[in-house]
Amino acid sequence: MNSQVFNYIGLGNVDIGYILIGMAAVIAISIILIIIQMVKLSKLKKKYSVFMQGKDAKSLEKDIIGLYEDNKFIKVSIEKNKNDIRELFKKQELSFQKVGIVKYDAFKQMGGQLSFSLALLNENDCGFIINSVHSTEGCYSYSKEIKNGQCSILLGEEEKQALDMAMGIDS
Repeated sequence: MNSQVFNYIGLGNVDIGYILIGMAAVIAISIILIIIQMVKLSKLKKKYSVFMQGKDAKSLEKDIIGLYEDNKFIKVSIEKNKNDIRELFKKQELSFQKVGIVKYDAFKQMGGQLSFSLALLNENDCGFIINSVHSTEGCYSYSKEIKNGQCSILLGEEEKQALDMAMGIDS
């Protein structure tokens, strides 16, 4: 078959059967793509109908505004919680967290281990030691300041044990 159109576009010697087979393949691929798009559109319509079930434009707008307000409230709450947690950590760092106590007999004639050394330290190993010495004449209490795990005054054996216990040092 010799056609002026085919000759004009340079396909004058090509068999028309090949052209028809090519066009049939393109049509088949197009039909497959259309079916795939129809399935996707059907799924999207189902999702849309579930989403819109019982809603009109005004109620949908109210829902969206409500979600937006909830989101703003959550953001503000999160920021407040972060600030509160930072403040709590600052306060906790200064509170007494580490405790060490050693009970002992200050004098040999006394029994029952009524004397004690109590170490109270914060996160930075700062605090104090209270030493209470019990004797037959009375009870005497002394305190010594601790800074960074050190005391500027010489510590007795029991005070040193209480300090080591509070700092978690095995002695």
